[in-house]
Amino acid sequence: MNDPRPPATATLASTMHMLGEAASSAARVVARADTAGKNRALSAMALAIRRNAQTLIGANATDVAAARRAGRDAAFVDRLTLQPATIEAMARGLEEIAALPDPVGEISDLRYRPSGIQVGMMRVPLGVIAIVYESRPNVTADAAGLCLKAGNATILRGGSEALESNRAIAGCVREGLRVAGLPEDAVQLVDTTDRAAVGMLVADETHVDVVVPRGGKSLIERVAREAKVPVIKHLDGVCHVYVDASADVDQAVAIADNAKTQRYSTCNTMETLLVHADAAGAVLPRIAVIYTSKGVEMRGDARACALVPAMSAATEDDWRAEYLAPIVAIRIVDSLDEAIDHIARYGSQHTDAVVTRDHASAMRFLREVDSSSVMVNASTRFADGYEYGLGAEIGISTSKLHARGPVGLEGLTCRKWIVLGTGQVR
Repeated sequence: MNDPRPPATATLASTMHMLGEAASSAARVVARADTAGKNRALSAMALAIRRNAQTLIGANATDVAAARRAGRDAAFVDRLTLQPATIEAMARGLEEIAALPDPVGEISDLRYRPSGIQVGMMRVPLGVIAIVYESRPNVTADAAGLCLKAGNATILRGGSEALESNRAIAGCVREGLRVAGLPEDAVQLVDTTDRAAVGMLVADETHVDVVVPRGGKSLIERVAREAKVPVIKHLDGVCHVYVDASADVDQAVAIADNAKTQRYSTCNTMETLLVHADAAGAVLPRIAVIYTSKGVEMRGDARACALVPAMSAATEDDWRAEYLAPIVAIRIVDSLDEAIDHIARYGSQHTDAVVTRDHASAMRFLREVDSSSVMVNASTRFADGYEYGLGAEIGISTSKLHARGPVGLEGLTCRKWIVLGTGQVR
């Protein structure tokens, strides 16, 4: 006798199709929503999150217990755990998004043509944005809020390890939409742990306009490999600080310290320090004392090791490494050209900085280093949406099309041409 139940893959495909259809319909409504309506929804989401804080903590405790049973390490459990302060930060983040200027409908570059028509650009939503992320449940609220304010619908696919937490947070988000009279389907959670759902979501050209992966390298590589829609992403954060021959030594030491040690686990943390040979004698011994005091392992080329005997020898792999740990690679170079060549060969086009007092060197570095953020006399740790004045960010993009660097509200929109006429014909 034949089993009348459809195969599991067919059922999942049907579910994903329905999510896409609902998101597409909701996207059209949200795209025309006014700023006040979107802000009411964001404020109501924040209120719901605060009111349901104990429910969120209870749901999260289930996820945390499962993670510990599965033998997840302490860092993983820390990323997964919701505390009262984390929940308050989620609510406050939604209120901060509400306070940001609304980019949707903004008209720019309007100019008259000889025909009498006016031609310009209008900023409009992308449509349906899929967010694929891992163990941080706060992303559920952050991503939903940013996508909504930019006039988009979103489909959220969080990590299976945070499913109960994400369900609870998504419930608060949808409550906020309902209170503001916006369609609840403007934010939908893929409510399954089946990994096949990710492949279906990122290949859904009919309903999904762009996908944003947030997580480890393996997740981002998978999404980039399987996606049939545009992807806003970065893979690695192999960030450099180059100390030029003319650098102020105190400034160079402070920047090299902050860029490496202010926080080790972020994508904008410096991984390789390049120092001009003329500055190495003054800079490296001083920064080595600081690194040693903070427990940072130093791996250098032969000349760097000669200056700092405590340094171990670097390998070829060290120049390409994103450590995300208290380890730094150090190389002495003989020129600005050599530093730029090193960054071009080993960098990830994320964030790179030069410390120099020479204007011509600074301008060459800005022009020639092909990264999404390039800095002069500042720490790479500033490569962040909040620090750039975006208010919040959905992530960092090292792509060259559409959005590059920290992606805030404008990065979740695009521009279309508009023409204003008074009856002109061609």
